[in-house]
Amino acid sequence: MTPPVKNLESPAAELRDAFERPLRDLRISVTDRCNFRCTYCMPEEIYGEKYKFLPRAEILSFEEIERLVGIFAGLGARKLRITGGEPLLRVDLPDLLARLAKVPGIEDLALTTNATLLARKAEALAEAGLRRVTVSLDSLDESVFQQMNGGKLSVAHVLQGIAAAERVGLGPIKINTVVQKGVNDHTLVDLARHFKGSGHILRFIEYMDVGTRNEWDRTHVVSSAEIVERIAAELPLEPAAPNYRGEVARRWLYTDGEGEIGVIASVTQPFCGDCTRARLTTEGKLVTCLFAADGVDLRAPLREGASDDEIREHIVATWRARRDRYSEERGALLQVEGQRDPRRIEMYQIGG
Repeated sequence: MTPPVKNLESPAAELRDAFERPLRDLRISVTDRCNFRCTYCMPEEIYGEKYKFLPRAEILSFEEIERLVGIFAGLGARKLRITGGEPLLRVDLPDLLARLAKVPGIEDLALTTNATLLARKAEALAEAGLRRVTVSLDSLDESVFQQMNGGKLSVAHVLQGIAAAERVGLGPIKINTVVQKGVNDHTLVDLARHFKGSGHILRFIEYMDVGTRNEWDRTHVVSSAEIVERIAAELPLEPAAPNYRGEVARRWLYTDGEGEIGVIASVTQPFCGDCTRARLTTEGKLVTCLFAADGVDLRAPLREGASDDEIREHIVATWRARRDRYSEERGALLQVEGQRDPRRIEMYQIGG
């Protein structure tokens, strides 16, 4: 039996996992639905019109999310990120943000979005207490963008959303680009040039083997080193120190002082050792790794009348037993029968 949790607000009693990693960040997927069909996340051939997403009754309510966030905050979580699916599809999302912004202990509230609905929602989100947004944008080239998102909407919608977020102060805005060899890697310098000097931070993400549906192959990965080399050849860069422990992106500054880029190298330069992130799926499972096979159900005890202390014990037991470091182990796993290990949780269920 897990011993009772006492005085976790004390540094000496800080909740840590099996590798002494604290719990600092909580990412919450508020919907499994999305208006894109990105090939590396929700390919159209699988998630078409007949695909059945979670019924409303199986999705955590705002009250349930607020309650869980309060418990996580009491265990050390300080940063919240709202994800999806596409979180802006969740009805009345500003109401949830207003609740979460008031939870004692929460210091940062951010949201990841494809930004196509952001232009008309940015003001309400900011008024509710949202502080920052991260926008997914894989290319400025319209044909490449459409190819990667399943032919849904256009680059213009995303740029309008970014502009709206900037107007209402949801910054610094980060822009995430998943890089796939032979698909969009030829457009990276154009992206960098477009956002250079804008005050926004462009981050390039190595194509990862998340979920089971994206037909991942390591030969499709463009390494972070190559990404930096390509951009620096035209827009000189210099390395910069991380802003904080556990920052996933390695920072590179433009030598002329006009901003920075980041590279997230989960494949070629794993950063599991500093991972402080927990994830809460749309249906209320606690997931301790982006590459997890399953999670711990928190929705059932919530709905069966468990006390906060009882739910807290579920979380504590899970985090203390956490030994996840898939990215560091990936190389050995890929050598077993030439395949990666099977996983069941898809990217759209746990966000990024």
